[in-house]
Amino acid sequence: MLSGMTPFTLFHVALSLVGIVAGLVVVKGLLQSQRLPGWTAAFLSTTLATTVTGFLFPFHGFTPALGVGVVSAAVLALTLIALYERHLAGSWRWIYVVGAVVSLYLNVFVLIVQSFTKVPALHVLAPTQQEPPFAIVQGVVLLLFVALGVLAVRRFRPTSQRAQAATA
Repeated sequence: MLSGMTPFTLFHVALSLVGIVAGLVVVKGLLQSQRLPGWTAAFLSTTLATTVTGFLFPFHGFTPALGVGVVSAAVLALTLIALYERHLAGSWRWIYVVGAVVSLYLNVFVLIVQSFTKVPALHVLAPTQQEPPFAIVQGVVLLLFVALGVLAVRRFRPTSQRAQAATA
């Protein structure tokens, strides 16, 4: 799978994989109503870097990959505003949670697409990505992320730093 990868492509893939791992930790934290600021910063920064570096690959015309990149950039912008500018106040809490889960989902979505393209055993199952195995995997993953998102919105209720200071 690494054969034929340029250093830039390898860097982009590494960012993506780190973002996915950090994102999984962050979503677990959301489900437990924990903020995990270090993991969150790692997740958001590597996911943003993945999105930005994705735009640096050569392309001709609008592609599905560019569409995912545009959506990812918009979602990440709202997620960053919700967390770092609006401090999860009011509806910004659920905007942050949904944004974090969607950002992770988009990274996993691309991982699945690339896996079916680059991993020979998967490519045989869905060479055009129009076949049932590809659709089933993407469908199951989408349903899993929708469920995670709903649960995370319901469960993530961190106490604000202001509330903690007021009760101290």
